[in-house]
Amino acid sequence: MSFKGNFILWIIVELLWFGLQLTFVTVLYSQTSSIGTWTKWQMVLLVGASNFIQQIYQAFFLTNCTGLSELVRTGKMDFLLALPVNTRFIVSTRQVDLGAFVNALFAICVMIFAAGKLHLHPTAAQLLGFSMLCAVGVTIHYMLMFMLAAISFWTVRAQGIVWGYYNLFNIARMPDEVFRGAFKAVFTFALPILLVSNVPTRVLADKLQSPFWWMLLLALGAAWAVLSEWFWRFSLSRYTSAST
Repeated sequence: MSFKGNFILWIIVELLWFGLQLTFVTVLYSQTSSIGTWTKWQMVLLVGASNFIQQIYQAFFLTNCTGLSELVRTGKMDFLLALPVNTRFIVSTRQVDLGAFVNALFAICVMIFAAGKLHLHPTAAQLLGFSMLCAVGVTIHYMLMFMLAAISFWTVRAQGIVWGYYNLFNIARMPDEVFRGAFKAVFTFALPILLVSNVPTRVLADKLQSPFWWMLLLALGAAWAVLSEWFWRFSLSRYTSAST
């Protein structure tokens, strides 16, 4: 918030983008009553959940992931390595984007409005399950993007790769039933972007008939956490500091 004008404008830009996503849903459902088993307001609920997860991720991790390559390029990683704290922790949590919390609040308002239109009355267990699965989704996004950011130990700059993954977030706001074949398989089992928002929304909308999907999301979260930690340590071994 040290640059107040930029802080406010960035919030406005994010809200406009969120509004465009909701407008897209309105236009889409003006031509059809459902997409697969997803009705209009279920789709709005999905877009709200997707944006909520994205904004929470952005609040805690996006700036830090994109800034890793600068730490490597300028040699500031030397200072962080010398601190008496876990290096990955300090690299990942140095900065917090407060504006993203404002946008996450708007996403919650949209979800509440959509839930009202759907006459949903989620139980405490559903709300708890939704919150926990959203946390898993944020973690998966962080693990995947941090791995891509760690490529900067080889390429020096990796912002293009990191922002490329960030643009894939747009896939998460679509119902998983839209996709077929290899594309769906890749973004469900390899890069679980579809699961990240679809599974929590299905829990909230009472559309999850089997525990398989949330168990799969948890398993993939654990798998990517292990792989991400291994890749981070392997990448860090490539760092030769600013003086060599």
